[in-house]
Amino acid sequence: MTLSTAGSDTGVPGGPARWSSPAATGGTLTVTEPATGNVLAEVDEASSADVDRAVARAKQAQREWAAATYDQRAAVLRRAARLLEADPDRLLRWLVPESGSARGKASFEVGLVVSELDECAALTSQPYGELLQSTKPRLSLARRVPIGVVGVISPFNFPGILSMRSVAPALAVGNAVVLKPDPRTPISGGLALAELLTEAGLPDGLLTVLPGGAEVGQALVAHPDVPCISFTGSTPAGRKIGEAAAPLLKRVHLELGGNNALLVLPDADVEAAASAAAWGSFLHQGQICMTAGRHLVHASLADEFTALLAAKAEAVTVGDPTDESNVLGPVIDERQREQIHRIVTDTVSAGATLLAGGKYDGLFYRPTVLANVPVDSPAFRQEIFGPVAPVVTYDSVDEAIEIINDSEFGLSVGILTSDAFRAFELAGRIESGMVHINDQTVDDEATIPFGGTKASGVGGRFGGTRANLESFTETQWITMQSSIERYPF
Repeated sequence: MTLSTAGSDTGVPGGPARWSSPAATGGTLTVTEPATGNVLAEVDEASSADVDRAVARAKQAQREWAAATYDQRAAVLRRAARLLEADPDRLLRWLVPESGSARGKASFEVGLVVSELDECAALTSQPYGELLQSTKPRLSLARRVPIGVVGVISPFNFPGILSMRSVAPALAVGNAVVLKPDPRTPISGGLALAELLTEAGLPDGLLTVLPGGAEVGQALVAHPDVPCISFTGSTPAGRKIGEAAAPLLKRVHLELGGNNALLVLPDADVEAAASAAAWGSFLHQGQICMTAGRHLVHASLADEFTALLAAKAEAVTVGDPTDESNVLGPVIDERQREQIHRIVTDTVSAGATLLAGGKYDGLFYRPTVLANVPVDSPAFRQEIFGPVAPVVTYDSVDEAIEIINDSEFGLSVGILTSDAFRAFELAGRIESGMVHINDQTVDDEATIPFGGTKASGVGGRFGGTRANLESFTETQWITMQSSIERYPF
């Protein structure tokens, strides 16, 4: 892949940067900073016709890449990790203004990308098959082989890691990738990553980035030579992708939304619980699928907990993320801000008490705490994707478990208590892909099989040797015997 940049590194003050790619011929995509509305960059935009060309090049390049030795693939991923580790600003300087990330969040995300590259470099050398018993005198084995071309569609909120966690393992096991990042974050979610891997020695054609809108994603999903789609995004969008891919019998990995519960048991340290709750709900403006969107607090702790949480919300600084004194930046766009505010105001109208926030300045939405939230209100039933902490009280643990499970989502749950083993026992009764005991709901590591249940996801998981192999390879059964088998006719 050939990429070039021109203009200012950050889009200011020398004018917007220009990112060009011969793979995208659909026009120009303007990238704006949500914090200021300034034009950050201009990017070559892809069209649906570009998908055909990208897939054809990917198919050709993938054959040679799959035939490469494991250490050749590992070397590319390791070099990419070291390049980014040595110069984190090459991604950081785009993440902050493009996705509205506070610098701390952006730095953490860069570290996740480095970890993903390192972990996937190690993936290349892992055992990829097993010997099987057979009733015949023969060698019988199952091995994992590359799928071919993997289509990746990634979101805006953690654009670097949520692209790389599909791109890196797919490449590691011998696939080629066509990546469509969110059109609001095409640089930190795609072009900057491709530039990094190209510099690390990734051969041409193995990773093509196609910045564009829904029509590009639709063409990628429908393409007959893309047997696997890896999508991270909203549940409604995931359902549409699943519906479109099903008649084509494609393998589809959908990592979708969540309305995650934070359960505060009556024996929890209230101050520590409020701190964990604030982090889980407000980090990156609540624009995380794992955000704590439902706080279930025992009635005996509720008044103290909500007062502490509201005080923490009021103390958080919100503003332009290029100013390192600001803890939170803007939400991604006006549509998202209006969605957040509608949910908050409708929930207050339904009887909730607004203790903090509930207001905004431009795209800067204040951290919001809602107490006495009805369990059937919008803030408790819907994924908000904003910095909002709805609090519900309960009287018994059985009641709390019932409330947690009464949701279409099942991504992440946190349990805060002084009795960790009791929480471990409760985890078996909770319908969730991930449960964190004595931590909030937002967590991820390159070594773990990340994913949810119910409407939070379907298909393979992301991370860890087994999950990555299952997600980005096919199983091939091979038998071998010394002479041709004899048959009666």
